[in-house]
Amino acid sequence: MYLLIIEDEIPAFEKLRAHMNHHFNDDFTYDWARSITEATHFLETHTYDLIISDIQLLDGVSFEIFENVTIKTPIIFCSAYDEYLFKAFKSNGIAYILKPYNQEDITQAFLKYKTLFNTEKNNVPDVKVFSEIKDEIKSISSVYKKRFVIKSKKGIHLLETEKIAVVVAEGDFCKLIDCEGKTHLYSQNIGSIYATLDPSKFFRINRSQLVQLNYILEMENHFKNRLLLNVQGVKEKVMTSSGTTANFRIWLDR
Repeated sequence: MYLLIIEDEIPAFEKLRAHMNHHFNDDFTYDWARSITEATHFLETHTYDLIISDIQLLDGVSFEIFENVTIKTPIIFCSAYDEYLFKAFKSNGIAYILKPYNQEDITQAFLKYKTLFNTEKNNVPDVKVFSEIKDEIKSISSVYKKRFVIKSKKGIHLLETEKIAVVVAEGDFCKLIDCEGKTHLYSQNIGSIYATLDPSKFFRINRSQLVQLNYILEMENHFKNRLLLNVQGVKEKVMTSSGTTANFRIWLDR
């Protein structure tokens, strides 16, 4: 089986590949695209049995790829969005994997692919569906988290998301550092928090830290292809990982 994997985050790609190795027993080959541009190039020059695609990429929404390139290949989408956003996909017979996913989710998605598309009739995804869902995703920007309910010994107060400068992972908890330098503890892990934030404003610069674009004051090059960031309200500089720096630069330049 020849697959195209469209996923911009390296950890997410590695996790997906591990699940696929387990499912297919290494009996597959693949190309990996991290952007709309790369995916478009692959689809214009190769023919695939199956496409596995994230929704939100660094340079846009992946539906743009399939609006511009005519394909006859079934697609399994991966996304952190809730199921209600993809009713159009399900009614059209296109599987998706809801992040965070596990091996069983992968297995079920491929079984759905086999049932729906592995037949003599070549099913072609409806481009209109991609357009409708793309519009729906754009229209739901208002559902990104606007505030956090912070509980402490002093009581309960609200922290506006727009005031958060940095999020720092502390196990199953996180520290939310606001633009005034105040630290607030919040009882969710960093992955869960990141999924609720607007990706045009927040970026995960390493496994344990998120930054908000509005509060980045200065940047400087650091060794091993990393960047040091001076962020408003944060005493110590934060640093991109070597694996995220390239994507971070692209994100800044959008």
